Parts: sequence; C-alpha cells; structure tokens
Amino acid sequence: MFVVCIDNSECEDLELLKVYRILPDSTAEKEGYLRVIDESGEDYLYPEQFFVVLPDVPLLEQNLLPLFNTESPAKSKFFRAGTGERAIASVV
Repeated sequence: MFVVCIDNSECEDLELLKVYRILPDSTAEKEGYLRVIDESGEDYLYPEQFFVVLPDVPLLEQNLLPLFNTESPAKSKFFRAGTGERAIASVV
C-alpha cells in the first residue's frame, strides 16, 4: 500500500505531498500509527493522521511498486499513472 504525506510536523524524515510505501503492521494500526518507509530507507512508525492512504487499485500498485523496488530508493521517480511517463517528484 501507498500513502501521501499531508503533515510532517516535527518529522524531518518526511516530505509533504510525497508518496511513501507502507508495510502492514496491525499492532501499530490499532495504536493509530503506520509503518512507513521514510527518507532514510528504513521503516518507522508515524502517526496515521500524517498521511492519506492511496486507494488499493491494482493499476496504481502495478505502476508504483516497481519504483519502490529499486536499488537506490532515493533516486526513484514517481510514476504518473496512466500516462507511461515519469513525473519529476521523487519517491521513497
């Protein structure tokens, strides 16, 4: 699943309006947190209110997932879904 950061208060490792990949963590979710792979390339817990979850649409997953499975995540580019073009915004 993927999320978009809408609040990075007191979090230097998050960029506003950036797409991040999240990992399943039911324990964290019960406490109001999401396990997010941030700018460091590691996964950490962040308050769920910092993000908007992107819809679980197969085409979206199909286009975004390969961008997150690169050797250097910081160099990945956000895929503009449906156009076949890569947008300028980088993603984790």
